[in-house]
Amino acid sequence: MISPSEGYRGDRADEAELALNGDDSLPWLESDEYDPEEGAVDTKRIVGFAAVLLVLLAAAIGGVWWYSNHAMGPSIVADGSTIEAPPGPYKERPEDAGGKTFAGTGNVAPKVGEGITREGQLAEDTTPPAPPEAGSVPRPVIATRSSDETVIEQDGVGVQVGAYGSQGAAETGWATLQRQTTLLNGVRHRVVKGQADIGTVYRLQAVAPDLSAARTLCEALKADGLACQVKR
Repeated sequence: MISPSEGYRGDRADEAELALNGDDSLPWLESDEYDPEEGAVDTKRIVGFAAVLLVLLAAAIGGVWWYSNHAMGPSIVADGSTIEAPPGPYKERPEDAGGKTFAGTGNVAPKVGEGITREGQLAEDTTPPAPPEAGSVPRPVIATRSSDETVIEQDGVGVQVGAYGSQGAAETGWATLQRQTTLLNGVRHRVVKGQADIGTVYRLQAVAPDLSAARTLCEALKADGLACQVKR
């Protein structure tokens, strides 16, 4: 059984449905409208932009071509011709075929480089030698061996330790050498006068009893930093 209130509400709902026409749309059923022209690509604008780029590219290429063909000047083309030789002979003999001669040619250094032996010289000591003690050194006897050589006669083999310009300088040199090394203490010496390229020289030699002792003394002097040479 339907109550009077329920029947009244049903009549009102039917009247509301009848009030809607078929052309009326419901707002909650409507969707957003789509305009196709809003999302379309502007073809004319793209074509215009591409045309401007092509014009700029063509202008750049044309500018480079004009600069390379006109601004740089005409290019040089090889014609294949032969280069003409300068007048005159190809080679000429110099006026001084032997080369220039420099000052000092033939001096001591070049001769040593050619293998010529030169006698070493020690610096002269201006200090006068100490007087020998009485009875310690026998008075030497001077004897002439040849026309160009004078020897203070001593028996034995000589070990040359220097060459000097005078007899006194040689004696001073011996005293200096004895102060430089103890190897010459108690060793006899002699002075040999001779001729060399530089003139008269006085060769100072230590005297050893035999050849073996002379070689041993010279090796010891070299080890002590002194120059020497065994003279037979």
